[in-house]
Amino acid sequence: MNLPNILTISRIFFVPLLVVVLLTRVSNFEIWGVIIILVAAFTDWLDGYLARKREQITTLGMLLDPLADKLLISAAFISLVEMRLVPAWMVVIIVGREFAVLGLRNIASAEGFTIEASELGKTKMVLQVVAISLIIFGSRHPGLQPVGKVALWLVVVIALISAVLYFRKFWRKVDVRVKQRRASLLILRRRSKKQDVATP
Repeated sequence: MNLPNILTISRIFFVPLLVVVLLTRVSNFEIWGVIIILVAAFTDWLDGYLARKREQITTLGMLLDPLADKLLISAAFISLVEMRLVPAWMVVIIVGREFAVLGLRNIASAEGFTIEASELGKTKMVLQVVAISLIIFGSRHPGLQPVGKVALWLVVVIALISAVLYFRKFWRKVDVRVKQRRASLLILRRRSKKQDVATP
């Protein structure tokens, strides 16, 4: 357990706090909600920065970091649906994409390779934080609602595009791995046949 991992785990604990603040609509909930989202986003950047700088990249961190991000973003958007601030179908696309990519990463990890986060994926994360913040503030300040809607549409579009790109990367690596396995099996079969022929 190191500092980057502690920051990642702390981000998971922000999830229930954010849900409670938004759904109970406590006093100044829009301010507290945005603060929680921004602090969580900052810890997301900070844990990655510290892990690289201190060379403390661990398997636990690689597994928990994307999971923490997806839990936080999913909780925020689902809460906004409950508050009737965003359409449910948009959130289904956003959340579905998050867990589809997480599933691909887990399969890739089990197969012994990784799928690196794309620049588009990183842009999507920033846009999600911006969109959530604008929508939360827009619930009290109607002037921000059009900007929040534009940001939300951008999130949906980028989510779909980045999902396709992730799948293509995954498929290419799986295809290469399958071909390597087939080649290895052919070599082993040829060797075994040669040994059988050589045996009197």
